[in-house]
Amino acid sequence: MERIVEILRKILEIPSPTGYTKEVTAYIAQLLNENGIKTYYTNKGALVAGNHPKPELVIAAHVDTLGAMVRGIRPDGHLTFTRIGGLHLPAFEGEYCTIITRSGKRYRGTLLLKNPSVHVNKEAGKKERKEENMYIRLDELVEKKEDTEKLGIRPGDFIAFDPKFEYVNGFVKAHFLDDKASVAVLIDLMLDLGAETLEKLPVAFFFSPYEEVGHGGSSGYPPSMRELLVVDMGVVGDGVAGKETAVSIAAKDSSGPYDYEMTTKLIELAEKRDIPHMVDVFPYYGSDGSAAVRAGWDVRVALIGPGVHASHGMERTHVKGLLATKELIRAYIEEGFGV
Repeated sequence: MERIVEILRKILEIPSPTGYTKEVTAYIAQLLNENGIKTYYTNKGALVAGNHPKPELVIAAHVDTLGAMVRGIRPDGHLTFTRIGGLHLPAFEGEYCTIITRSGKRYRGTLLLKNPSVHVNKEAGKKERKEENMYIRLDELVEKKEDTEKLGIRPGDFIAFDPKFEYVNGFVKAHFLDDKASVAVLIDLMLDLGAETLEKLPVAFFFSPYEEVGHGGSSGYPPSMRELLVVDMGVVGDGVAGKETAVSIAAKDSSGPYDYEMTTKLIELAEKRDIPHMVDVFPYYGSDGSAAVRAGWDVRVALIGPGVHASHGMERTHVKGLLATKELIRAYIEEGFGV
């Protein structure tokens, strides 16, 4: 298995719903530190990596994923929930999950429709999949609310769904490739570049913890930043050009056009170096770059990322798309800083 895929597999295994990203950032920090790459945390919990004191280019991806939170405990001891981010409930029905309590205990469960058995509920297939019609079946011997409370489960506990990673014929299938596929790309590139090269490059890498709820990229960047290259999933589906085997270069998303000069430079580099790529427009999409601009950062912003099919569901990409993304970032760094 390619190193980039193995990195992706490992970080997918670490639960990181928005608001609970400390475990995955700790793993990334340890991996980078062991390879001589310095890291630090922002006050809000983003992880910043790089060895240059005054980075001009920041390359960002987000470590947080979709998830849920315990909303309440039902009379039968099982759980109601509230979504974190744009969790697409039909795509997660029947999925296994882990409830993480504030004291650190972990319990297993399953997201289900209320009264899910077709042998007693002839309307099961017709019910709308929404929070009010679904619940978390807890894998504990509980019969009433008090039983669950004794376990230490409370409203506000995080719910992390299993990623269901599989690697077959070059395809990576899993929940949460948005945006851990991009995180793996950045880690793999840093390991390629190495600590000594990163000392010479005015480049930093930024791992955002709150992108799925809209404000991950709003703060915490090095003050010397002049350009922000956001690496997030490229959309694959009807009406867009993206491919799983290519890197997507976004000219525009729902927040508006990305920086003309940066985007043009990325397109030219991809063409010059024969990097598989697609230029695209994403109609229902926002990024940490959008958040940075809205927060008032006076920087140029561009967006690229590996093509990901079935976003916010059972997602899929290809190792060719991961490597194309890495090579385009490398090309942008080399073109800008001559390394």
